[in-house]
Amino acid sequence: MATSITPLGRRVLVKRSSSEEKTAGGIFLPDTAKEKPQEAEVLALGTGKDDEGKDVSTLFTVKVGNKVLISKYGGTEVKLNGEDVLIINETDILGIIA
Repeated sequence: MATSITPLGRRVLVKRSSSEEKTAGGIFLPDTAKEKPQEAEVLALGTGKDDEGKDVSTLFTVKVGNKVLISKYGGTEVKLNGEDVLIINETDILGIIA
């Protein structure tokens, strides 16, 4: 189990927000019936190097702590201190939540 992760390149480490546990009608949903939330919080930014080694860290649109919308099925799930987090490409971020 990893204790810290630093994404490489233009990748971003995010943690999904918790999903709703009950519907508007008051029915509780089991984990298997829940959709993956598309809202997440940015935990860490990549090293900011492209394939040629150029520094592109100033080109990141998001910052640590931003709430973002992410692609539903994008990224790679990993465990960090017992919690599920995602490593995604910055291009898998659809927008920043104000």
